[in-house]
Amino acid sequence: MSLKIIKDTVPAGDGFYMPAEYEPHDGCIVIWPFRPGSWKKDKTPAEIAFAEVIRAISRSEHVYVVAESEEIYSRAQNYLKETPDVEIVVIKTDDSWARDIAPTFVKNKSGSVRAINWEFNAWGGEYNGLYANWENDNVFAIKMAEYLGIDSYDASPFVLEGGAIHSDGQGTVMVTESCLLSKGRNPGLSKSEIEEKLKSYLGAHKVIWLPRGIYNDETDEHVDNICAFIKPGHVLLAWTDDKDDPQYDLSASCLKVLEEEKIIVHKLPIPDYPVCVSEEDLQGYEFEEGEDTREIGERLAASYVNFYISNGAVILPAFGGRNRESDRLAKSILESLCPDREVIQVEAGAILAGGGNIHCITQQICSGSNERN
Repeated sequence: MSLKIIKDTVPAGDGFYMPAEYEPHDGCIVIWPFRPGSWKKDKTPAEIAFAEVIRAISRSEHVYVVAESEEIYSRAQNYLKETPDVEIVVIKTDDSWARDIAPTFVKNKSGSVRAINWEFNAWGGEYNGLYANWENDNVFAIKMAEYLGIDSYDASPFVLEGGAIHSDGQGTVMVTESCLLSKGRNPGLSKSEIEEKLKSYLGAHKVIWLPRGIYNDETDEHVDNICAFIKPGHVLLAWTDDKDDPQYDLSASCLKVLEEEKIIVHKLPIPDYPVCVSEEDLQGYEFEEGEDTREIGERLAASYVNFYISNGAVILPAFGGRNRESDRLAKSILESLCPDREVIQVEAGAILAGGGNIHCITQQICSGSNERN
C-alpha cells in the first residue's frame, strides 16, 4: 500500500499530538554539513562537530544521516564508519538545519506515528529570508517521511520551522512572538489564527507565547534557543544577571510570562563571554547571491538551551576558550536537572558559526508505529 499525504484532516482531528522531546524516540535525523555560506569552505571543523553529536546520539538511538549528494555521502561515511546505529541516506537539501526542514512527528494514543510537512521559506522568504533558494529544503520533509515509510500531513502554505516550537507532550506548546508573528512567516494570519493552526496540527490545547528569544538570533528568535521543556511544568530558560547585556531584557520578558503561567523556571546562564565573528571566520565563508552574510564582530546567538535530549543523554553545546567555566556550569545544571540521562558536552563553536547549534541540527522521530489506523 502506497504512502499518502493527508490534506483533508489535521492531526488533532485524528487524535494525533506532538510528544515532548524527553519522551522515547525511534530515531533522530541529522543532515551532514556542506553549504559553504554556513559551514565555510573548509568544512572540517563543522564535520568534526556534527560527527561528535551523531556519535553521542547513536549511543541510545538510531541516527539517520542525510547527505545531499553522493560526494557528501562519502564524506559522512568516512567520519562515521566506526559509529554503530547510523544510517546514511542521500536526499538533496539546501542546507543542514534538520530541526527546521525535517518533519515534525506526531503520534496518537495507540502509538501510530505520522509526520507534518510545514511550508519552509528560509526563515522569512522574500521579506527577510536567509538565502534566496530553498526549494530542496521545502520538499525535504515529504521526502524524508517517504523514506521512513510514514504518512504525512501537509500543513502548507502555513510557514513554520521545527525550532519555532517546543511541546511538553501534555498539550502545551511554547513559541516566541518575535518569530511566529514576524512579517516573513504568515503575514495574512492574526495571532489567534496562528494559535489555532498550532493547536490543530500539534494536538495542543494551550500555547504559551514568549515575547522574545536570544539576542541576534537570525531565525527571528526561535524558542528552542531561549527556552525548553525538560519535564511537564518545568523549563530551562536562557538567562543573564548582567542588566547591561542586551539579552537581559529579552530573558526577563520571557520569565514574566512563564511565571504568570505557573511554569517552574530553571535558569541556564548564557556564556560568560559573547561569541563573535572574527576576521579569520569571515574569510572562511563563501556566500551565494541572496544569502545572508556575516560581519566582523557580529555576536552569534550562543545559548546552552540549544541542546538535544536523546533516549539516554542530553547532548549539550560547549563553546570553549574563555567560556570554559560557563561550559562547566551549564553541564552541572543539566546533570542536576536530568539525573536519568548522561550529559554529553560537544565543542559546538563550528556549529554556532553556521547560525545555530545542536538542537538546530537534529530532529527526533517519536517512538511508536508507522502503521496507519
